[in-house]
Amino acid sequence: MGMSKRADKAESAGQARERADLSVLLLQGEDMIGRLARAHMSWGLGSADRWDLDQTTGIITWTFPDKTATAPAQILGSFSPGSGSWVWAWANKSILPDMSRDARSFRDWAEANGHPALAQPEINADAQAASTLVALAVRVTEATGYYKGTGSSSSVIITFGPVTLTNADSSVSTFNIDIN
Repeated sequence: MGMSKRADKAESAGQARERADLSVLLLQGEDMIGRLARAHMSWGLGSADRWDLDQTTGIITWTFPDKTATAPAQILGSFSPGSGSWVWAWANKSILPDMSRDARSFRDWAEANGHPALAQPEINADAQAASTLVALAVRVTEATGYYKGTGSSSSVIITFGPVTLTNADSSVSTFNIDIN
């Protein structure tokens, strides 16, 4: 009986450590999302007239009156408030496999680190739970850009890399973030 209690305590300590580790990653992810949003606002993220994502090229494009911004992109997943669900990109048949590398990377991390519930294809989620999944995935994948594309019934969560800005006068510049 003594061994059973010690085993229970060790398991509880391990579970507590896992929760603490996830809590730290979550805080880091939320911080990263905030820093990324502030940095990317400098070129206009969040104020574009429209956005488009071409899965065949893997490029997201934001269109402004005076410029376009493009970046290599990945889809993490989608959140549907109406159905209360989060679907990882790798589990969504409408998403090309090359567009879900970050989502698969997070799934692999979750499985390797003892968090199989985070690696389920579809997860019951309200807005807060979806935000938690996004923050963890942004942190684990070390994304340098994050965008929430809204649709009529769901939001698609996109990570992206260096942004190429092409102004109306055809001048080009690159906006890149080093998260370290």
